[in-house]
This record gives sequence, structure tokens and C-alpha cells, in this order.
Amino acid sequence: MRDESIFDLDELNEECGVFGIIGHPEAARLTYYGLHALQHRGQESAGIVSTNHDRFFVHRGTGLVTEVFDQEIIRSFQGETAIGHVRYSTTGGTGLRNAQPLVFNYVKGELALATNGNLVNAGRLRQELEAEGSIFQTTTDTEVIAHLIARSRAGSLEEAVKEALNKVTGAYALLILTNDKLIAAQDPHGLRPLSLGKIGDALVFASETCAFDVIGAEFVREVEPGEMLVFDREGVRSLSFAPERERAGCVFEYVYFARPDSIIGGVNVHAARKRMGSRLAKEAPVEADVVTGVPDSSTSAAIGYAEAAGIPYEIGLIKSRYAGRTFIQPNQELREQGVKMKLSAVRGVLEGKRVVMVDDSIVRGTTSRRIVQMLRDAGATEVHVRISSPPVKHPCFYGIDTPDRDQLIAAYKSVEEIRKEIGADTLAFLSTDGLIDAVESNGGGQKRGHCLACFTGRYPTEIEELVLEGKR
Repeated sequence: MRDESIFDLDELNEECGVFGIIGHPEAARLTYYGLHALQHRGQESAGIVSTNHDRFFVHRGTGLVTEVFDQEIIRSFQGETAIGHVRYSTTGGTGLRNAQPLVFNYVKGELALATNGNLVNAGRLRQELEAEGSIFQTTTDTEVIAHLIARSRAGSLEEAVKEALNKVTGAYALLILTNDKLIAAQDPHGLRPLSLGKIGDALVFASETCAFDVIGAEFVREVEPGEMLVFDREGVRSLSFAPERERAGCVFEYVYFARPDSIIGGVNVHAARKRMGSRLAKEAPVEADVVTGVPDSSTSAAIGYAEAAGIPYEIGLIKSRYAGRTFIQPNQELREQGVKMKLSAVRGVLEGKRVVMVDDSIVRGTTSRRIVQMLRDAGATEVHVRISSPPVKHPCFYGIDTPDRDQLIAAYKSVEEIRKEIGADTLAFLSTDGLIDAVESNGGGQKRGHCLACFTGRYPTEIEELVLEGKR
């Protein structure tokens, strides 16, 4: 079940971020810093599990990383190996019982799991496991993987994990911890990012490379689709648990989710977003006096648009760092007030000006409408909205919180109808070709496949009927 109260914010949200380290005497402390760097990927809960090879040390809580952990808690951890997690729930609902890493005791000892992503066949697998006697302690699909591992008759943990991962379908960047092993795995399509780094002799995993920067770790490489890395007393082993399928990394990592200083697929996210804005200026030019972006994810694209268009970039919208999380407000009136608390317009920049407002996406359209009106109230004479991605017409099933399809404004309205709905003078979206060119045109970037399902409706995996029911 989902807690529907969290699905009211008119933007997309990532499910979570993972971090792991092995071979460092300050493993838990570095995990804390790594999770802090990944906080943008999830703000509902955070957790760390470490091991000294004899036992687990566990602390999880709801809220931000700085709210869940203090120095006393960090000092209580022992061991040179740890995994951590920050969460935004797209399945399973909120609450401490679903906070990760999930920890289990089974016949072979203790097991902790942390994942980023979503399994599209978890509902069916859960029903089958329950019919065979499994008792679930959480409502998150991550527990399905744990039950599959625990029920396996394979002779080693590695084989049990391989067996389990060949039964699940969907997106996952997975970390598994026991008292003597750390395992990392990436789904066969590479839908969710996962990178390997090192700091001294210690090895580090993270959803984004920005977590390496904050602890002084060096990027080594990305975990390959269908790859499982095993770290134990025998050393490091790379195993293929499934043949690599068509690569389909989530393109929205570049558009919105990832931090601008992260590198994904050899591409700096900030640079990619600037190219999106530049391409958008070529595809949808307009006469204007200033360009502004909706902070923070659209700032890079707005700068790129302004540079390509030869129009001054200005900070026309200010984001409050202390407004809290408006998506948990209990009614529409309070949510609308929350938007005003989160953003404010700079009258001195906007008054009497023709404004290009660059944003990364339009979901329901309600927030775009409020921001356009905010710009007009601040004295803008014209508001031209430019979106640095194609129209979002289809829900995501791989770990991104998108509404049901009938709540996605682009699914049933034309661009002109959306323009009227949000009150803009003009509206244009970046083309799909423009988006891919912007992501892949960097000389250091790899030519790689991307998941574009939210724009095209073509999903890289089969989506089971049980999952489709709620998001037609």
C-alpha cells in the first residue's frame, strides 16, 4: 500500500539513495557523510548498518540524515564495513518499519539490504512467497529479495543472490551486507545508477559520485548492468548474474534527480543540463528580456538557454532553504501556501520585463500555474515557459514517484492546452532527440541507451498487470 498523502506535490521524486564502504576504520562516519550528500534522493528516512564481523550495529529513523543521527549514535557503530540508505517511498508507504537498510536474521546469520529502485513483479512474488509461508515484516518490495535469498538452497550467499535476482524484474541498485561479505549488484538494464570508488585501501559504493567527493574518495567505475561485485576475505570478485540486456539508464537522472556535481555515464550532470537549455533555446526561441530558472534543478538549463539565446540570465526566483517539505501538507490550501513559502519572486529583476521561465518538467501543471502567476504578480509583462525535457505522458514503474496517468497533464492535453492551463504566453518542451543529444554530446560521455518510458510509453521491461492497475 502507498500512503497517498505523500503523492500531492506537483513534481517527481526519486525513491532513494544507497551508500556502502568496506575496509575503513571510520566506515559508519563516512557512510553518514555519504548519505548527507545523497539527501536529495530521499528525505523520509535514513539508516546505517555496520559490522565488526561478529555482529551488526543498526540505527534507522524517519526524517533527514541530520535528524536521524548525532555524534553519539555515530560513535556507537563498530567495524570497517557499513551500508546506508536514504528513502523516499514510492511503494510500501512511509514509516520506520520500511526504513532501510532492512535487517534480517535467517538460518545462515544476519543479512542487511539497501536498494534504490522498484521491482515491477514484487506484488506477484510477494503473494507467492506468502502462500508458501513467508511472513513479511514490511510493505516494501526490498523485503521480497531478502525472502528469496533466505529460501534459496544454494550453497553460497553469492549463488543465493544470483538466484534471487534472476527471479525479480525491474530497477535496482542493491547493496547486501553480512558479517563477512559486502555485495553490490546492478539490474540488467542499468536503470538505477551505482558507482564504485576508493579511498585509500577502502572501496566505496554510492548512487551518485557526489558522495565520493564529500569523503575524498576517487571514482573507479560504474557497476555494470547485470553485474554483481562480492567483497570478502578472499578479495574482490566480479560475477555476471544475468546477461546484459538493452541498456536503459534513467534519463531523468540528468534532467532532475542527480546533483549537478555528479558524473553519470561519464557525463557531468550540470554540463548536460546546460546543453539541454542550449538546445531548447535553438528549438524554441523567443524575444525576451531575462531568463530565469526554477531553483534548484532548473538553474543549469536556464543558464544554458540564456547563453544560447543571448538573453541575460537573472535570479528571478528565490528558494527558501527552511520552508520544510510541502508534499506532506494535509490539504490543498496548505499545500498552495507551502509553494509560496518555498519560492518567492524577485520584483526588482522581473518588473516590466518579458521573462523566459525555464523548468525541468511539468507533471500535473498546478505548480507551474502558481509560479507563472507569481512572476506576473511581481510585474513580469510576459511569461514564456520553456521545459528542458519532453512532456511527461506516462507513469514510471522503476522507482520514481509519478502520479496515475490520468493526473499527468501532458497525457491528455496538447501543448497549447497546457499553455492555457498554466497561464503562460508561450510554452515549449525540449524534443526527445534534443534531450538525448544533450546528454550524449559530451566528448567524455559514453554512447549508451536510456529509459525514456515516461515520455514515450516504451518500457524496457514487461510491466505486470498487478502493477498497472493503479497507474492506467
